[in-house]
Amino acid sequence: MRPNLRRSAITVDFEFYAYFSFKIWASQILYSKRHHEESERADMRRSKLELYEDILTALADKHLNVDAIAYACDMDCIALRQRLDFLVKNGMVEEKTYKKRKRYALTRRGLAIFKTLTITRRIEKLQTTIKKMDEALKMIPAFSEYNEEKTKRTKRNENY
Repeated sequence: MRPNLRRSAITVDFEFYAYFSFKIWASQILYSKRHHEESERADMRRSKLELYEDILTALADKHLNVDAIAYACDMDCIALRQRLDFLVKNGMVEEKTYKKRKRYALTRRGLAIFKTLTITRRIEKLQTTIKKMDEALKMIPAFSEYNEEKTKRTKRNENY
């Protein structure tokens, strides 16, 4: 006896082709946009918020001295000391002395602000990615029609 196959080989091939061609196309768009944004960003100066965020990111894992923070943030030591003074005054970073060397560490407040900034950045990236994916789906009308048809088929199969 031969099993009753509801889907033909052509349908499976179309699904496979449509899915992977869409994935490749979307990844190319995302890569080109990301590469373009990074090249634009290289020409621009970083904002104060981005500088503070870089400092908090460097201090999130361990206590560091000024030179290590400057290297991690790609900043000048003089400008970094000004930024660190601001963070110390506002209670986000604390200055500790180990073996006659000053080291800087995040306080609880600084860690909370760091986590908030990190979550905000992730949400912004998700929003832009979702917008790009929506635009990509609108550009492929056959794919969206196919998805609608597929959902109708699954509903029919569930009711069957």
